Amino acid sequence: MFFYSNEHEPIHIHGQRGSSESKAEFIIVDGKILEIKISNVSGRKPLVGKDLKHFKEFLEHYCDSIVEKWVNYFVYHKEVPFERITKRNK
Repeated sequence: MFFYSNEHEPIHIHGQRGSSESKAEFIIVDGKILEIKISNVSGRKPLVGKDLKHFKEFLEHYCDSIVEKWVNYFVYHKEVPFERITKRNK
């Protein structure tokens, strides 16, 4: 999962596996994540099956951290260190 360094609002990240890619948009009201909407990325095949399931599980587990990193990078212009996550989210 990643975000591009020239992203735009709303807060969102991309999930990619091979040539497939989807994005997740975070709907936030009063500082709380109310919903995560998954959508297709123009010109790319969407994630499907197990890949989509794993993307959703990842989002559920890391949603607060994702939003925090996005805000730190794009709002506060802080360095956000690369983080490799290798364990399953079960």
